[in-house]
Amino acid sequence: MVAKKGVKAGAAEDGVDDLPRVPLQAILLADSFTTKFRPITLECPKVLLPLVNTPMIDYTLAWLESADVEEVFVFCCSHSKQIINYLDKSKWVNQPNFSVTTIESHNCISAGDALRLIYERNVIQGDFILVSGDTVSNMMLTQALQEHKERRQRDNNAVMTMVIKQSKPSQVTRQTRLGTDELIMAIDPATKQLLFYEDKADDRKGSLTLDKSFLAQNPSLSLHNDKQDCYIDICSPEVLSLFTDNFDYQHLRRHFVKGLLVDDIMGYKIFTHEIHSSYAARIDNFRSYDSISKDIIQRWTYPLVPDVQFSINNATKLERHGIYRASNITQSRSSQVGPFTYIGKDTFIGHNTRISNSVVGDGCKIGSNVAIDGCYIWNNVTIQDGCKLRHAILCDGVVMKSGAVLEPGVVLSYKVVVGQEFVVPGYSKVSLLPQPVKQDSDEELEYADSNSGIIETTNTLENGDSTNDCVVSEIGKNGRGFIWSMSEVDHEEEWRHSVAPIPESKLIELTQAVYDDLEALIQDDSFLPLSDVRESDTESDDDNRDESQYFEKEVEATFLRGVNENVKDDHIILEVNSLRLSYNMALENCASALFYSMMKLALDISRNSGKDLVKSTNDVISQWGKLLKPYLNGIDDEIEVILKFEEMCLESGKEFAILFVQILHVLYDKDIIQEEAILNWASEKEDADESDKIFVKQSEKFIQWLNEASEEED
Repeated sequence: MVAKKGVKAGAAEDGVDDLPRVPLQAILLADSFTTKFRPITLECPKVLLPLVNTPMIDYTLAWLESADVEEVFVFCCSHSKQIINYLDKSKWVNQPNFSVTTIESHNCISAGDALRLIYERNVIQGDFILVSGDTVSNMMLTQALQEHKERRQRDNNAVMTMVIKQSKPSQVTRQTRLGTDELIMAIDPATKQLLFYEDKADDRKGSLTLDKSFLAQNPSLSLHNDKQDCYIDICSPEVLSLFTDNFDYQHLRRHFVKGLLVDDIMGYKIFTHEIHSSYAARIDNFRSYDSISKDIIQRWTYPLVPDVQFSINNATKLERHGIYRASNITQSRSSQVGPFTYIGKDTFIGHNTRISNSVVGDGCKIGSNVAIDGCYIWNNVTIQDGCKLRHAILCDGVVMKSGAVLEPGVVLSYKVVVGQEFVVPGYSKVSLLPQPVKQDSDEELEYADSNSGIIETTNTLENGDSTNDCVVSEIGKNGRGFIWSMSEVDHEEEWRHSVAPIPESKLIELTQAVYDDLEALIQDDSFLPLSDVRESDTESDDDNRDESQYFEKEVEATFLRGVNENVKDDHIILEVNSLRLSYNMALENCASALFYSMMKLALDISRNSGKDLVKSTNDVISQWGKLLKPYLNGIDDEIEVILKFEEMCLESGKEFAILFVQILHVLYDKDIIQEEAILNWASEKEDADESDKIFVKQSEKFIQWLNEASEEED
């Protein structure tokens, strides 16, 4: 359970002592109202899908409880019985000071419909938190609530506060690391009022046009393309009535937020609250599912992590390199479990099998000579000998027969059977349910039980009669499942929202497109290139640090996987380049992150083997130092590596501090750092504070030797 912090936000006084106390309430939408997780969500509601082996809704409820919310109303429509049954048996019932009540409907097809129904039930008594059941956060609500209440006292039209966070989109893909489109927001820097909201800026080829009247009405504004909408809203009760008065409001952002921003008659206002050190994100697509899973494993979401009991999970232990193990795991000695991996209870792993950067659920049976990388394997999955799978999702009960291969981006829905040695093409979606003939709009619910044809087909498959022959031809010998077809447009865009990394060919294509667009924009003065939109002067250093730390952890995971699985150097460099573009980082950031990863590996080797730390560092640099070469294009880049080493010695790798000059000598001997870089680094420190010259003083003799050698050479 997440530890309680702070005071009850609902107990804050509004200046009227004789009013009855209003509990802090939340509305949790347990429906996605989209089809992005099909075919999986034809059989199971999205909020019950496992996220690092725990249902998504448990993360949301655990956070709401820790943030001092007292009453949660869970709205469910699609697969409502599954959600209600799960909650009835969960730890969330009969909790002191925390109640969870379900509101069921079978007629709502949008978030707007859901909020109109809740308004009719008359259960909301005051300000409330509006979230979806796929939200993961550890932020405290106290400050945001206080700001919202203070604004409400000054201005009754301040009806909503949106939580936002720093998130730099890639200049190449126009996407954040969560797979969402680049978001343009205009915010009043003084009041934090939201003035403009547009989440499809990439359709305009990197340009943005603002009406002159808008600029005249708002002489002071900050324009951002580096913010992430966390989809956590603090709302006044008027929000519900606004949905009731406007039946055109269906989507929370596309209709409601944009509608209020352009409505000059009523004068309602939306404000923002930016978080910095806290975590908040929503699982909107398969790419964000992958990113948030990695964040959980890498402990950005603490205390909502696998080894802390906040749900019904059994005890899980955290080992070095970010490896989590549950109980009763049977693992062959010749098998390898790589970094940032979760292994569920009662799972069997055979001989010479390699697993890395993956989540494996409970009760799985994994054979011998299996290679698994970047996959999400849910419960009771069977993977026979010789299978290979990368960056795929396998739902409960899936069977992969011997020698089968999953190319990156594949999604196998419940109880699919992949035939022997069958290769499932990249980005394929496979299900026992045939693809619906009618293509639903993005606003419609996902009903599996409303289509009798789907149920009949499932029964036919399970009974094994003639219909099964059709399935065999689709997914290999003795296989079961339909490969859903994709239109040419869908297939072209599938990489955007997949768990698979962005393909190299796509990166090259997009990079060229960016150059072409930039050239065209330079010749057209009517457009304002997004690259010219400056970030706010008030941007917090915490934001930049968060982004670089995310990048460093991703690079570390890539490097460790390369070490454990003997991945070729060129492939590691390619993956790091992909991460660099995704996070919008410079070359020196890559060099620093790779160097940091190498030093951590050397530290782990020395701790576990008792080997001398300088010796283990020498071994690691000798084997892997060449990975740094593509990112060290000059003296300045090499100085950045030295500065990174200083930072590491003072923070996470203090064992290196007394060995700084010896490790620096190793880097010099291995031609990672040149003489000129070391001398320039020392020269730049001459006017620094004494506290910043610790390692320069430690290196005085080495620096003197370099100077003398340089003079002799001259």
